Amino acid sequence: MAVRVGAAAVVLGATAAMVPGHASAAVQAPGTPSPYAFAPGAQRLQGARSTGDADLLKPGQAYKSSLPGNGKVNYRLDLDATSNAYVSVTAVPSPDSTVSVIDGVKVTVQDAEGNTCSVDNTPFGAARSPHPVAAWGMREISPNRPLCKKPGAYYVSVERVDPKGEGASPDAWDLELLAMTEPRTVRSGATSAPEVWNSATPQPLQGEAEHRKGGAGFSGATPLDQGVWRDDIRPGQTLFYEVPVDWGQQISVTAELGSSGTGATGYTSDALDLALYNPARGDVADVGVGYDGDQNSGSLPALPPVDHANRHAAQAQVSAMRFAGSYYLVAHLSETVADTFGEGPFKMTLRVTVSGEPQGGPEYAGESVPKGAFEVSDEDREAAAEGVAAGDDTAMRLLAVGGIGTGSALLVGLGVWSLVARRRSVA
Repeated sequence: MAVRVGAAAVVLGATAAMVPGHASAAVQAPGTPSPYAFAPGAQRLQGARSTGDADLLKPGQAYKSSLPGNGKVNYRLDLDATSNAYVSVTAVPSPDSTVSVIDGVKVTVQDAEGNTCSVDNTPFGAARSPHPVAAWGMREISPNRPLCKKPGAYYVSVERVDPKGEGASPDAWDLELLAMTEPRTVRSGATSAPEVWNSATPQPLQGEAEHRKGGAGFSGATPLDQGVWRDDIRPGQTLFYEVPVDWGQQISVTAELGSSGTGATGYTSDALDLALYNPARGDVADVGVGYDGDQNSGSLPALPPVDHANRHAAQAQVSAMRFAGSYYLVAHLSETVADTFGEGPFKMTLRVTVSGEPQGGPEYAGESVPKGAFEVSDEDREAAAEGVAAGDDTAMRLLAVGGIGTGSALLVGLGVWSLVARRRSVA
């Protein structure tokens, strides 16, 4: 599910620390947080004020749209009577925007008769620092949900949570939208969530930290597996990572922010925000880490093992752990940190634990869209171990894992580029 970088990026960016999905990082000015990286091939779509004019969202296709400072925009889903459908909306305010304490993005899904299927909203947090946040909507086929079962048109409305709140600016926000479908299971499963699971707060993983640079968007998230990972993060910057979590496995994460070397004093509430999203980019949980210049840490709350039956739980955090696949870690350092402690960069450490042996998942009566969205493949595990998106060029793997020199990278890149060109000419 991660974005792939072509061989040309190896040549053009050979002097940079090359990581898949980060070719643009080589041209960013020093000290400037990278902007959000939209999915390659995202189609431009105009949100409609009226559902009668709403354009269709096709599952598996990423879209780029915009949200005005006030009011709703609407999109359409055409659904059958058997599949579960999910749509994630990532709101991307300009770094120059201002937001209120409770502002964020709200997503509502309704059927053609006006029945509400789901409502979700994700705020920016107490630090009031604008950054990409995602909320999701869904149409579920479940014995516990009597509405929203008919085939036909469904409508996705997107709006701001608090556009007129204190300090909020009226700027339009960019949006990235992605719809996905999950097929029904062959056999009827449990209709209630598991009652017993290990809810003890896990101990953070110990060991030497390995550097791994985060991505600038969901589609370019850097793969991680269990381990201790270090990255540099600047005020106002948001970094994306993905962790494969299979059926029956639990994920736990602790985030640490290193001490400042400036000697300045002050305090920023929720200076570092770490959010976890599931494979459908639905928000699961988050933790805010306050900062006064000394090192500090925070952990995500205890989460259950991935289980298809979790969807029947009343608690949103449990319900969101409903399928296997890539779980996304999104780290944001508040722009206000710079006011007291400077532009950084600041040292961030992520201690990621994935416990439990992978188990067999439900037998689906078809394929998800996009294919493989709700499973963990051997390629996903390999990518997480190497920090390179599944399917990326061998040259990119050498750069990420072996750290070969610039001259060798240039030669390898030229060779791969030449090979790709020959293959295209033959095709």
